[in-house]
Amino acid sequence: MLSAQTDVDRERRLADLERKMRLLDPNFSPSNSASVDLRLAELELRIDGLLAAAPKAAPELAAAVQPAQVTTPTVPPADQAPLQPLSVTGDYQASGEGETRLPVSGYMDAHFNKDAGQPGRADFHRFVLLFGHSFSERIKFWSELEVEHALVEGGERKGEVALEQAYLDFLVKPWLNFRGGMVLSPVGIINERHEPPSFNGVERPFVETILIPTTWREMGVGLTGDLGRGFRYRTYMISALDPTGFSAEEGIRNGRTGGFEAPFRNPAIVGRLEFAGVRRLTLGLSGYSGVSSSDFVKVTPRVSIASFDGRYSLGRIDFRGLFANTWITKTRELNFELERLSGFNPNIAKQLLGYYVEPALHVFPRRLRSDLILFTRYEKYNTQHRMAAGLQPLPEFDRSSVITGVTFKPNADVAIKFDYVFNRNANSVVRPLNAINLGLGWWF
Repeated sequence: MLSAQTDVDRERRLADLERKMRLLDPNFSPSNSASVDLRLAELELRIDGLLAAAPKAAPELAAAVQPAQVTTPTVPPADQAPLQPLSVTGDYQASGEGETRLPVSGYMDAHFNKDAGQPGRADFHRFVLLFGHSFSERIKFWSELEVEHALVEGGERKGEVALEQAYLDFLVKPWLNFRGGMVLSPVGIINERHEPPSFNGVERPFVETILIPTTWREMGVGLTGDLGRGFRYRTYMISALDPTGFSAEEGIRNGRTGGFEAPFRNPAIVGRLEFAGVRRLTLGLSGYSGVSSSDFVKVTPRVSIASFDGRYSLGRIDFRGLFANTWITKTRELNFELERLSGFNPNIAKQLLGYYVEPALHVFPRRLRSDLILFTRYEKYNTQHRMAAGLQPLPEFDRSSVITGVTFKPNADVAIKFDYVFNRNANSVVRPLNAINLGLGWWF
């Protein structure tokens, strides 16, 4: 996935520059700055200075680090207006005039999951390839094709090949760019950044799976931009949700259309504003609002989502957290209509609420290429927070989880994960099962 491709490419570039910097200076220690842009600028300045002397002392060493300079934009002639080749969520550029083909990228993950008292299950969960193309310095293409569960069987829910994103960027100014196609909704932390090495835990957070239905992709058009001073935004008009997929247990998750013959007569609006202008701190505010519709029901409820998230690093300790609130209108009428069609009441709530907090400790020193991360995440999520008149909440869906585990990274792009999940709910009779998870994930 990567709708937030800028972050992905910059982090990979940062890791590559740090690796090459160690070749030039064995005593090199990475900066404590949490700003990727600042760390990149610092590294480029240091490498430029060292390379000035490197050809005389060690030509082969200079050659080894020279590729790091390839991505530095060239300065246009004075008589030409400066181009803006970088996309906010696609950090790539043409290397000259005309079209430029971009390298293939991808990510994969395999899981072993075992609920308490149940047999374990092994699953090659995702195999994802990403393809990009630069038609010019101002027109870029990015796509992501995913195979889930290593197989495809017609329309059954055993596996799928999914076009997770495929869009064109039309780059105008750093603060104003146009995007259209299949896009990832910019809500929360994980939906745009869901590659296995980018988060702790074998499975994605429950709050960002149920209240924010990651991975959430829709057909859409919109704007992206970097406003300066650490602010950047993404906002789209996208296809709306399908209310026939709403439920008590999973909220709006199964209302995603995935862009497949999606209803567009009442397009939804979604957007995100991020701030990363302070060292070691990133904040995000996301919102969504749209009228859901289906050919099978006459009820058209409006779904609104508001979420706030933050990430902060203090030395070798990371903190991240997210709060999400979802509102659904006309749930009384929708429940009765769906009961008429299916024979049972889905008990859809009019408000869903959830949050999580996660501290994580990096055990290994920065100078090592490998990393060991210990983490604990507490999640509270209730898909029956508020009900329409005449409907009672189901306590088994007022849930909380504690996920504690370890992530070992022998390389920045490879993650070996283990965690134990303690699940709880408000029902004294129907109790959820705890679980053990093992995972192997990587990107390239």
